[in-house]
Amino acid sequence: MVLHELIPRPAIRWLLADITPEPSGHQGPHRAPTAEEHTHPWWKVMCLTGVDYFSTLGYQPGIAALAAGTIAPIATVVLILLTLFGALPVYRLIARESPRGEGSIALLEHLLPRWGGKLFVLVLLGFAATDFLITMTLSAADATAHFVENPLIPHGFGHYPVLITVVFLALLAAIFLRGFTEAITVAVGLVGLYLTLNLVVVVDGIIRIATSPHLVIDWTHAMTAEHGNVFLMIGVALLVFPKLALGLSGFETGVAVMPQIKGSPDDDPMTPQTRIAGARKLLTTAAMVMSAFLISSSLVCTILIPEKEFKSGGGANGRALAYLAHENLGSVFGTVYDLSTITILWFAGASAMAGLLNLVPRYLPRYGMAPEWTRATRPLVLVFAVIAFVVTAWFSASVDQQSSAYATGVLVLITSASWAAVLSARRRGRYRLMWGFAIAVLVFAYTTVANIIERPDGVKVAGFFIVVIVLVSLASRVDRAFELRATGVTFDETAQQIIDEAAAAGSIQIVTHDCDERSLHEYHEKELQQRAESHIPDTEQIIFFEVNVTDSSEFKTDLVVRGRIRDDEFRILWVNAAAIPNTIAAVLLYIRDTTGLIPNVYFEWSEGNPVKNLLRFLFIGVGEVAPVTREVLRRAEPDVGRRPFVHVG
Repeated sequence: MVLHELIPRPAIRWLLADITPEPSGHQGPHRAPTAEEHTHPWWKVMCLTGVDYFSTLGYQPGIAALAAGTIAPIATVVLILLTLFGALPVYRLIARESPRGEGSIALLEHLLPRWGGKLFVLVLLGFAATDFLITMTLSAADATAHFVENPLIPHGFGHYPVLITVVFLALLAAIFLRGFTEAITVAVGLVGLYLTLNLVVVVDGIIRIATSPHLVIDWTHAMTAEHGNVFLMIGVALLVFPKLALGLSGFETGVAVMPQIKGSPDDDPMTPQTRIAGARKLLTTAAMVMSAFLISSSLVCTILIPEKEFKSGGGANGRALAYLAHENLGSVFGTVYDLSTITILWFAGASAMAGLLNLVPRYLPRYGMAPEWTRATRPLVLVFAVIAFVVTAWFSASVDQQSSAYATGVLVLITSASWAAVLSARRRGRYRLMWGFAIAVLVFAYTTVANIIERPDGVKVAGFFIVVIVLVSLASRVDRAFELRATGVTFDETAQQIIDEAAAAGSIQIVTHDCDERSLHEYHEKELQQRAESHIPDTEQIIFFEVNVTDSSEFKTDLVVRGRIRDDEFRILWVNAAAIPNTIAAVLLYIRDTTGLIPNVYFEWSEGNPVKNLLRFLFIGVGEVAPVTREVLRRAEPDVGRRPFVHVG
């Protein structure tokens, strides 16, 4: 059942009002694709991706302490090393390879061929959907935790975390349905205020630790009593640090926002060096700032907060730094901190929603694997909002329970990006760099597998999204298989000459030819056969038409028809395309429109099982060509009198 059968027509017009052939390409809070393009200095754009990356400080220290206990700072050091010497070099390369913000998924799409690459992209989209959707739900859940734990909020609100989280998500969806412009200035203000408040909390904590040496002694004694010597502590930290993988978020978003970075007018559009340099500064600065906050906040929270407060129901669960803000700096400062945290977490959800709205239209409609309405923002907002409501209810709006799903999405994307970096370095012949990235692949793969084994909920959520995306994609591909699938048709000089000569004679007779040897004898035999079977008069020139299927996994292609004249007797048109029937139909309609004549096209019946031939058409672009061509023409041209004639011998 399609959209117009479910919703009244005025609502349909409103939902599809912003439909566009391509995604807007603007990350962060959504803006209409018709808006004027604006670019900004790299440090401002860093704040846009920072609403996602830096906002994880709202829950990361608490999750780290809950997962790793007293050795959370050591596990955090491992995470920082992986950030600076693993993820950062990988994404600096990704920034160079995809300067228009395509990211690692597009890079893998280009490096892996045909259907294999597209199916791999669908799987990665499942994990990307997990990453972005859980960013929305987890951020909203943590915003709820900061809201209900504030001493100024009545305790009764604490009984309704799911409802409050759904309200936050609904407000987010409502904003996107209404539409609002990109506001990097708002992101800069939010990030600046939030990091300043966090700096105050962390510095205050460090001063308290420095003036109370017994706190450090108690902490080190607790680590020794629990884990023994230093080597055992490091070993355990290596085992538990995958649980801290939330601190790796933000790199994929950092690459995706590259189109927002101001470049130079002298830059080559294909390799804008100024923009690439700005993106690398963005990634490096964000990683350094986040690493400093990760280790300092982990130390302060682990040493100053009692262990019981990190557990479910504790005051520091999902809000460790907020707990210190209230306990050490008073309710007024703590409330300001809560408001700042709630706002940036909500804005992180907006950034994630915008990421989804740019990610889905970038791939699925181009593959023919999504309905036409997915090119519009509002229907997608409703779909993503409903999914977010379901995820929130499924996880009971728990930050701890959702962290595994979030980490899974983040880690799979970083692992795939590392593999893309390996393939890119190998292609460029930089083998030393390739082996360095290969080590990063192994480390991230271990981290991913360890996280999945320890907390399988993440891969379950991702698996659900993957199954839904693949099923919907294949169903849409089948449903849209009978479209023309040509973005444009052009004829070279020889091809145009062939058509003009036929049009001048008053009729256009096109014989489809599945060529074998391309010998003169082959064309001669084919002509004799078609004139005998289809009764084409000897006085009318036959034009042979050959379609070479180059990549059947592509959906829409730009058709360039070339002409060839053999021995001054045989006229041949040929074209490279993704599917034979759709290409023939598109070219026939182009010939009709440019000459004013209704062309005739002649086929032979295909051999083999019709079901098998249909599947061959859907996935290989060949099969039962004649009836499929007619069906494509029927759908493209409802007027029978203007429809090209299809003959089958």
